[in-house]
Amino acid sequence: MLSVKVESPRLLAHSWLLLIHQLPAKPAYLRVKIWRRLQGIGAVAIKNAVHALPMNEDTQEDFEWLLREIREGGGEAFVCEARLIDGLSDEEVRALFDRARDADYAALAKEAQGLAQSRRRKAGAKAGGDAATELRAQVARLRKRLAEIAAIDFFGAIGRERAEELLGGLEAELDKDAPVAGKTSAQPNLLETMRNRTWVTREGVYADRIASAWLIRRFIDPEARFKFVSGKGYRPQEGELRFDMFEAEFTHEGDKCTFEVLLERAALRDSALRAIAEIIHDIDLKDDKFGRAEVAGIKTLIDGIRASTKDDAARIGRGTEVFNDLYEFFRRKRR
Repeated sequence: MLSVKVESPRLLAHSWLLLIHQLPAKPAYLRVKIWRRLQGIGAVAIKNAVHALPMNEDTQEDFEWLLREIREGGGEAFVCEARLIDGLSDEEVRALFDRARDADYAALAKEAQGLAQSRRRKAGAKAGGDAATELRAQVARLRKRLAEIAAIDFFGAIGRERAEELLGGLEAELDKDAPVAGKTSAQPNLLETMRNRTWVTREGVYADRIASAWLIRRFIDPEARFKFVSGKGYRPQEGELRFDMFEAEFTHEGDKCTFEVLLERAALRDSALRAIAEIIHDIDLKDDKFGRAEVAGIKTLIDGIRASTKDDAARIGRGTEVFNDLYEFFRRKRR
């Protein structure tokens, strides 16, 4: 029997989000669908039909979407926030997440090793261009998979380092074979489809959403209008695009924050914007991927904006001034 101590979220320094569910016997595909969804969001099983995630806005949104899917499929489910899970310490729960991600990283590392061996064999046999193209596609698939695993690696499992090393080495070898690799050009009319829209995001905007709103209005859609919703089951209306929310048209992809995704999709190749993207990534994902020296200062400014007003439009307005100045700084620095 699982017992949890449920407390007010404001009282919790460290807490877990639990999904407790019961699925009907039929349709059989529902069980497979829910299992895959749980794997995809990085949840771990605590007990039979009880899964956990570390508590934050994003994981809460993931579980709420899953809750809806289960109920629509005829099942029963509820989500609760818990500080204490009977029989398990926080360290033991974290270890469950680390073991799950280490298994994912190990599987990826094994596949990368297999590709490296395959490359050596084909290189010895002087394989043609089709084989090289296929190998590049396989490596790109592994890179995408690594980003997906990293996105749900909540506590920094040690297996990531080995997987990164193997995949990075494989990419470096492929780059030697083809020093100049062509890049897929953006669709010529993509920006047109992103203009004159109402952009919808979750209430309580913070770093990634404030910066993304600035990017949208200054470089993508000068006439952009913003709409703030609860994020629970929202479906876009005609002329709306969602960003940084569950199932949005523009949101996190792998280990990229929404700002990075928008930059990539809009084909904005600007070193000043790239510098800002790296800062926002490190603030939002907290993985210190880029190690930007400016992160602490910009985060403090954004924290100040959040503390001084609860109005989302006002936060974006004040954030706009910060990012305008930051962009100008990096733009002049590159000269």
